[in-house]
Amino acid sequence: MSEAAAPARAYEYIVVGSGAGGGTLAARLAEAGRSVLLLEAGGDTTDSTAERLPEDYEVPAFHAFASENPAMKWDFFVRHYEDEERQKRDCKYTEQRGGVLYPRAGTLGGCTAHNAMILVYPHNADWDHLEQLTGDRSWNAANMRKYFERLEDCKHRPLKYWTTKLTGRNPSRHGFGGWLTTEIAMPMEALGNRYLRKVLEESAVDASSQIGERLKRLRWFFKTRGDPNDWRLVRANSFGLRFLPLTTKNHVRVGSRERGRSVAKKFPDRLRIECDALVTRVLFDDTNRAIGVEYLKGERLYGAHANPSNDAGERRQAHAAREVILCGGAFNTPQLLMLSGIGSAEELKQHGIEARVDLPGVGKNLQDRYEISVVYRMKENWQMLAGAKFSKGDDQYRQWDNKKKREGVYTTNGGMLAVIKRSKQDKLPDLFCLGLVGKFKGYFPGYSKLIAEHHNYLSWIILKARTLNNAGRVALQSADPRQPPKIQFRYFDEGSDKQGKDLDAVVEGIQFVRAMTHDLRAQGLVAAEELPGDESRSEEQLNEFVRDNAWGHHASCTCPIGPREKGGVLTSDFRVHGTKGLRVVDASVFPRIPGFFIVSAVYMIGEKAADVILAETK
Repeated sequence: MSEAAAPARAYEYIVVGSGAGGGTLAARLAEAGRSVLLLEAGGDTTDSTAERLPEDYEVPAFHAFASENPAMKWDFFVRHYEDEERQKRDCKYTEQRGGVLYPRAGTLGGCTAHNAMILVYPHNADWDHLEQLTGDRSWNAANMRKYFERLEDCKHRPLKYWTTKLTGRNPSRHGFGGWLTTEIAMPMEALGNRYLRKVLEESAVDASSQIGERLKRLRWFFKTRGDPNDWRLVRANSFGLRFLPLTTKNHVRVGSRERGRSVAKKFPDRLRIECDALVTRVLFDDTNRAIGVEYLKGERLYGAHANPSNDAGERRQAHAAREVILCGGAFNTPQLLMLSGIGSAEELKQHGIEARVDLPGVGKNLQDRYEISVVYRMKENWQMLAGAKFSKGDDQYRQWDNKKKREGVYTTNGGMLAVIKRSKQDKLPDLFCLGLVGKFKGYFPGYSKLIAEHHNYLSWIILKARTLNNAGRVALQSADPRQPPKIQFRYFDEGSDKQGKDLDAVVEGIQFVRAMTHDLRAQGLVAAEELPGDESRSEEQLNEFVRDNAWGHHASCTCPIGPREKGGVLTSDFRVHGTKGLRVVDASVFPRIPGFFIVSAVYMIGEKAADVILAETK
C-alpha cells in the first residue's frame, strides 16, 4: 500500500458521503462561503463509458437496472432472521452470500443515483417526535417544512406557482425555486388500453371509498389534485388516491449528484469533490476533536462492489479546520464510527479496536419498512410496452430521448397510481399501496430482468410505514474497512413488535389491494394472481406469506438522535456524543423511521444541518 501526504490545502469541513444528506449539506456550506471537501467512495459513473451508462442513471424507467449496474452498485446481503431455516423460506435468499440482496449505490449521489425517485413528504408527527425527544423547538413540523420549500422546485402545480407569485400566498407550501425539481409521474392515459384504464381507475376509487370519510377526502382530492406533498393534506394526515411526484427535470433523474456538481462548478475554490476515496477512519486529537480522516484512494475498493479490486489503494489523509461530517448512510456510517473507536467498547475489543468513546448505541436501533408485492399476470401485454427492451435504442427510448418533448413510458418509474391508507393498527396513515406496471416481487440478483422480459404484469407494492420493530443492528465483521458489516434486521416476532401489529397491517394491505383488483379480475383482464396466489386466502396463510417474503429498502436509525444513556448517538444538532467537531447527517440519525419514502426527510436534514452549522460560525 502506497502512502501519500495530506493535501496541501486545508478545508474547513470534510463531508464523507455524497447522498441525499451529504451532497445536500456540502453544497449548501460551499454556497455560504465555506471550504468543503466532499469524499465519495464510488466514482462518478455517469461520466464513465461503462455499459448502459449514463442511460441507466438518467432514464426514470431504468431505475431497477441502475440498481444492478455493475459500475455503480454496492450489494449488501442482509439477514431478516437469525434462524437459518426460517431465513431460507424466503425465495429471494442467496445462500452462498448468507442473506437477501439489499441494493445500495457506490457512486456520486449515493442512493439518489438508483432510487425510484419518489418524493413523498414525511408525517408531521415524525418531526414533532424529535422536538419532544430533544426539547429542541427547531425540529417541530411547522419549522421543518421550510427546508422542503427551500430545496424543492415544484413543476407539477403550475397554478399554485402563479398564485403564489401573484398573491404571495402559498397554502400548499411547495417550493418553487429550489434546486431539486419535482414532476408528476406517468398519466394514466399512457396505459393505452382505455377500457383497462377505466376499470383500474374506478376500482381504485371504489376501494378508496372503503377507508372512510369519502366526502371529506373527495373535497381534499379536488382541492389538492391528489398531491401527497400539499401541506394541507400533510397537516390533515389525509389518505386516499394520490399521484407520484418524482425528482426529475425534463423527465431526467436529478438528485444530490447534480446539486454537488453544479455548486462545485460555480465555486471551484469552495467545494472539491473527490471520488474513489474510501474513508477508513476519523482522525482525532488528544481532546477527542475530529481533525480529519484517513482514506484509501482507488477504484472499487469496498467489498460490496460488484467487482471489488484487489489493489491495496493509496493511503491518504485530509484535515478539517472545523468539522468532519459523516453521511455514509445507515450501514456505512456506524461502520466508520466503530472503525474509528466509537461504539460498544466490549464489541470493539473483539476486533482489536481501542475504544475512544464507549457508545453502545452505534449500529443498534436499525429500522426499515416492510414491503410485499401482490403480483398479477394480465391476459394481454401493456400496449405502452410493445417492443420495449428497456435499453437504449428501442422505440420507447427514442420517445424519451426527444429533448424537446420527452414522453412515453420511460419518463416514469413505472408507477401508475398510489393509495395512502390507514391500517387498523395505527392512528395515522401507515400503508402506501403503489400500482406498478411490471413484475416485481422484491430484490434478488437479476431481479431487474423480470421487468424487461415480462410485459403483462401488474404488481401492487404494499409499503408499511411507521413500523414498530427497532431490534435490528449493524455490527463489524472485522476491523478491515473494506469488508461490509453484518446487517441483521430481526423481522416481525424476532424483533421488538411482539404483538404483531406490523404483520397485521401488511396483511390488511394485501386484502385492500386485492379489493382494488377485484373488478379487473371480474372483467376478465387478469390471467392469474401469482403472488401470494389464490391458494393463500386465510389470515394465517397470508401471515406466513408476509413473514417469509417481506423485504425493505429504507434502512435507517442506526446512529439515532437522543440521550446517550438511552442508546442515543447524537445530540439534537447532529453531534456525536463524547466528541468534538464530529457530526452525522444521513438516514441513520432518526430515532424512528420517518414517513413513507425516507429520501425526502434526508434531503431536509441536510438543509437543516447546514443552518445549524452556519449559525455556529457567525
